[in-house]
Amino acid sequence: MAKLVLIRHGQSEWNLSNQFTGWVDVDLSEKGVEEAKAAGKKVKEAGLQFDYAFTSVLTRAIKTLHYVLEESDQLWIPETKSWRLNERHYGALQGLNKKETAEKYGDDQVHIWRRSYDVLPPLLSADDEGSAVNDRRYADLDPNIVPGGENLKVTLERVMPFWEDEIAPKLLDGKNVIIAAHGNSLRALSKYIEQISDDDIMDLEMATGEPVVYDFDEKLNVLGKEKLGK
Repeated sequence: MAKLVLIRHGQSEWNLSNQFTGWVDVDLSEKGVEEAKAAGKKVKEAGLQFDYAFTSVLTRAIKTLHYVLEESDQLWIPETKSWRLNERHYGALQGLNKKETAEKYGDDQVHIWRRSYDVLPPLLSADDEGSAVNDRRYADLDPNIVPGGENLKVTLERVMPFWEDEIAPKLLDGKNVIIAAHGNSLRALSKYIEQISDDDIMDLEMATGEPVVYDFDEKLNVLGKEKLGK
């Protein structure tokens, strides 16, 4: 029976300042570091042992993974980073203050941009200086693949090949896996794993630094789900 642990990164500096982050590479806040370390202690207390670790190519998720593994004495396990586990790309909203954006466009519109399944945010053009096309970590990608903005539906479509090729085979082999990633990439995975409807996924929240543990049978049917409280 394989176990999968999903953990959203600890509070980031832009979570703290209430800015849309997306693919912008910001660090953990002091509170975020403490959340990640506390999560690692919870993992250790629960006796969770992992065979493989996965994370995005963004600092806040990578550091969260490392703190969790260090605190649970598992920093040595194999680790894979992939852009496919990145946060959803918030397009031209990235860097904007959420409260100020709501005042400009209205609470309802911002809620739709943040939580809807298939509504895109305003897109960021490829020639914008903030475009990920200019970031060396995506240099090996076809520039046409680098998004200018994503909704949860597009994020799920981006995450699924990595799930199918890299993560699911290890779970099917009975290996325990931890994924440290982001609110929306993990919501996308949760939607698939739990078969959550397009409407209901709007209400799913992923708390920062809170490990979510799934138990699977040999066919990856969910046998149980548990949140390790902070």
